Amino acid sequence: MITPKEQQLIDYAHFLNTHPLFVCLLVVLAIWTIIWKGLALWKAAGNKSKPWFIVLLLLNTVGILEIIYIFFFSKKKEVSK
Repeated sequence: MITPKEQQLIDYAHFLNTHPLFVCLLVVLAIWTIIWKGLALWKAAGNKSKPWFIVLLLLNTVGILEIIYIFFFSKKKEVSK
């Protein structure tokens, strides 16, 4: 006899087998997110911005927050002479 947990796994596997476009979308979305998160974390670490680094590390926003940080908040401050 199949337990409810096993049936749930079977149903999930069946869904993934019958919806390959969904699986491809998830893979592309994961790659997209990893790239932007990596770039944003790299810039935050380089700018010694600990609060931004922590926020970017903990929140998953499918790259949206990372893109905002990279283009609007990661500009290095000019050192005055």
